[in-house]
Amino acid sequence: MDCLFCKIIDGDIPSTKVYEDEIVFAFKDIAPIAPVHYLIIPKAHISGADQVTEENSGLIAKVFEAAAKIAKNEGIESFRIINNCGDDAGQTVKHIHFHMLAGVKMGWGPESLGKTE
Repeated sequence: MDCLFCKIIDGDIPSTKVYEDEIVFAFKDIAPIAPVHYLIIPKAHISGADQVTEENSGLIAKVFEAAAKIAKNEGIESFRIINNCGDDAGQTVKHIHFHMLAGVKMGWGPESLGKTE
């Protein structure tokens, strides 16, 4: 499989790891959009949120459990979790992943998504 995130999990591509357990891997985003920008991913390959099933949804629960642990370990009191599913939503790596953003007050609306129109 030619998946960027699977290669990061396997150690074939370097990353700055912030958390790892038997199910979840988290690392710093190489192009952060907030002072804290981590990617949290299940180690098992699921291509996107549209591929979550009854059989694999427990892995996604573990991602959110890991997010809470990361926040506690890093002293993060407030954060945003974002998932993009599909090309039009901005998913560039076809391995389900969740962006954890923190370290800045975030708004809601078009300006918080990088649009000002």
